[in-house]
Amino acid sequence: MNRTKKTPEFNSEAEERTFWEKHVSTDYVDWQHAESVSLPRLKPSTKTISLRLPESLLDSIKIEANKRDIPYQSLIKVWLSDDVKQSRQT
Repeated sequence: MNRTKKTPEFNSEAEERTFWEKHVSTDYVDWQHAESVSLPRLKPSTKTISLRLPESLLDSIKIEANKRDIPYQSLIKVWLSDDVKQSRQT
């Protein structure tokens, strides 16, 4: 017998976010019957930031990116991502 509660209707994403911050999903979803889903076209949300770097560091990054034939912004993202992953493993 299914003992989960009915998920309410939400008027906005903010309202839904507030709801899930205060409630436990296991009261509303039977995770025993959940199925994995693949979303290959889903793109992660991005946010623009301003980052101040010493000119010499930026020049070095641009040189390295040029050697790899990639935009320097992409190289910075790869390096930051790798560093965060490595930090979380230790």
